[in-house]
Amino acid sequence: MNATVGDRLRFLSHRVGDHDRLGRIVEVRGPDGGPPYLVEFEDGHRGEVFPGSDCELEAGDGRGNAPTT
Repeated sequence: MNATVGDRLRFLSHRVGDHDRLGRIVEVRGPDGGPPYLVEFEDGHRGEVFPGSDCELEAGDGRGNAPTT
């Protein structure tokens, strides 16, 4: 997975009734756009993330902004 600042990570829910978690990449810490990523989640907390198979990358607009949905 290669990402840039402003891309969004969607962490898929594993339980019926739970919603997916979304986070915006605020810093790419790995080489060539690879993980780990510093991600800011919707609730405002930040954490370092190594995405797994339950995570989808949504490209930003190329200017560091998250996609609009």
